[in-house]
Amino acid sequence: MIFYSFRIIHFFTSPRLENHYQAAPRGGNVSTVERLKQAARRLSSVCDKAITNLEKAEAVAHATNPLDYAWPHHEQFIEQWGGLGANTLLLGMNPGPWGMAQTGVPFGATHVAREFLRIEAKELTTPTNAHPKRPIVGMGLERQEVSGTRLWNLMEELYGSPDAAFAHLFVVNHCPLLLLGERGQNITPDKVPKALIEPVLKACDDHLREVVDIMGITRIVGVGKYAEKRARLALNAGKKGPGKASDGRDVEITTCWHPSPASPLANRNDGADWRENVRNVLIG
Repeated sequence: MIFYSFRIIHFFTSPRLENHYQAAPRGGNVSTVERLKQAARRLSSVCDKAITNLEKAEAVAHATNPLDYAWPHHEQFIEQWGGLGANTLLLGMNPGPWGMAQTGVPFGATHVAREFLRIEAKELTTPTNAHPKRPIVGMGLERQEVSGTRLWNLMEELYGSPDAAFAHLFVVNHCPLLLLGERGQNITPDKVPKALIEPVLKACDDHLREVVDIMGITRIVGVGKYAEKRARLALNAGKKGPGKASDGRDVEITTCWHPSPASPLANRNDGADWRENVRNVLIG
C-alpha cells in the first residue's frame, strides 16, 4: 500500500462572492470539463456561505465542504473523467467522512481514488471547524470507505478501465457537504431542518440541472431512493416517467441500490444481490 504524508494547515474562508447559485451562460467555446469545473466552484461558493447556519442546527455539529478544501483532488477527477462523452449520471447523496471528505471524489475511498481513478495526492488544507474525531488526512487515510470501495470495484468489473467506465457514466453527489453530528456520526441532508438545508438543496438542484445540460445527460441513476427523489424534483419529474432538461428533452430517471454497509440490500448474499441490481440498471 502506498502512503502519503500531508502537512495539514488551517483553512481560512475565502471571500464570498454571491449568495445564490447562478448557472453560466450557454454557448461559447468553453470545454465540457471547464464548464463542469466552473459549475462545481459555483456550488462550492453557495455551500461555503451556508455552513455557519447549518451548524446552528441541533443535528449538525460540523459542516465542511470537500469541494473547497479538497478541490485539488476534485479538479483532477473532473479533468480526467468529465470529458469522455458519458450520457449516464450516477447521483449520490452527500459525502461520508472516509470517502469524498478525504479524497474530494464522489464515493472516493482512498485506495480506488489513487489506483483506479488515478488521482494524484496533493497537500490539503483542513477546515478549522472539522470534527476532531474526523480529521482530514487525505489520500493517505488507511481506512477504506465501504460504499466507495464497492461501487468503484464494480465499475472496474463492469467496464474494465476508468476510461471505458467514464465513456458511459459520470458520478456526482447531489450535495457536496459533509455533515457530522457531535459524536462524529454522518448526517444526511434529509435529517437537517428544512429551513436551514433548503437553500443548499436548491443550489444543488440547480447544479444538477447544469451538469445535465453541460454533459448532454440522457439518464440519471440515483444511488439510493433519496438521490432519485432529488433528481425527480430537480428535473420536474413525477413519481414515474422522465424529467426534463433545460432544453426540453427527456431525461430518464431511475435508481439502483445504495452500497452502504448499513443497507440490508447491499449486504444480502455477501453483496452479490447488490452487484446484480446495479449491473442490471447500468447495462441490462
